[in-house]
Amino acid sequence: MTISPAARLYLRPVAPVDSPIGYDGQVARLAGGLSWFAAYELIATEGGRRVAQQLVPVERLPGLLTQLPDAQAERLRTLAAASSAPRPVIRAGERTLRLDQPLVAGILNVTPDSFSDGGKHGDDAEAIAQAGFDMGLAGASLVDVGGESTRPGAEPVWEGDEIKRVVPVIERLAASGVPVSIDTRKAAVMEAALAAGAHIVNDVAALAYDPRAIDVVAKAACPVILMHSPDPAQSPHGGSGYRDPLIEVFDWLEARVDAVVSGGVQRSNILIDPGIGFGKSLADNLALMNGLTLLHGLGLPIMLGASRKRMIGALDHEAPVQRRLGGSLALALKGAGAGCQLLRVHDVAETVQAVRVWRGMTDHGLVGQPR
Repeated sequence: MTISPAARLYLRPVAPVDSPIGYDGQVARLAGGLSWFAAYELIATEGGRRVAQQLVPVERLPGLLTQLPDAQAERLRTLAAASSAPRPVIRAGERTLRLDQPLVAGILNVTPDSFSDGGKHGDDAEAIAQAGFDMGLAGASLVDVGGESTRPGAEPVWEGDEIKRVVPVIERLAASGVPVSIDTRKAAVMEAALAAGAHIVNDVAALAYDPRAIDVVAKAACPVILMHSPDPAQSPHGGSGYRDPLIEVFDWLEARVDAVVSGGVQRSNILIDPGIGFGKSLADNLALMNGLTLLHGLGLPIMLGASRKRMIGALDHEAPVQRRLGGSLALALKGAGAGCQLLRVHDVAETVQAVRVWRGMTDHGLVGQPR
């Protein structure tokens, strides 16, 4: 493979192995977690187009670096180190969320019109909070509370109404010690939710919708999840398509993280989300799901939100949202295997069980097999 000095390079961890035992120097750990891999897919782009790609065994990467210009070698060295480095823990009040294994985040919509469960819990804050408590009992490590639907075509919600919806629920959950994130793109809602006890901001607009959002998160010094969408300043479902969704999402997130850090947010407080289903076609979503490990090159924890998404119906005879559990579990396990640290789901108990079985198989593999 000949690489032009002008090419922009990427590394995607591939070739997963069951155990690192007996493979010293031949495998690398994925994001400090339970998964290991034996090779990288080296991708070269010029002008936004892929011009070359090649599989590079882990043990051969150091030799390859000696053959490249200094800038390209340093970029690959940085990407490789970031892909394997452990992710820092998340502090959520008195709770600490370790990110060396996949955790489940339960979706708690306080809305009448969300695409999957709008109005399911009514408008009784006590009943809605109880649904969040139940998620915790079922094994959710985090409850993600949202007061505005982000389904395609949903009407914007005035921030005052959004605050009235989420604050009473967050107060109840936080008082019981449940780790809570607030799913919003509005600075005023972020402020009110954090004051009510929320620990994390989860923004589908990656702090680009509200001009005050970066400052709010920076001053709060709280973790924040930045989700990719094509046109976050307007609608999370905008955009005009992608030539190479995996590379474009990586580049967008890389640039957005840099902008948020420049705005005063600590990099160690940032998580990323590829935005499955937001302004993306079925082909785009499949490309992202199959290439998730590339995003570890940013060195940040990944949240995957694919639960009950439209892509499941598109692949299964237009199955309605109420019959997308199997597809949701398949996507969650794909994310777990790709090293995603947070799985954002509607069906908490079922996903927790699936992840526990995945964890059992992974733990068995890490013990190693007789030789």
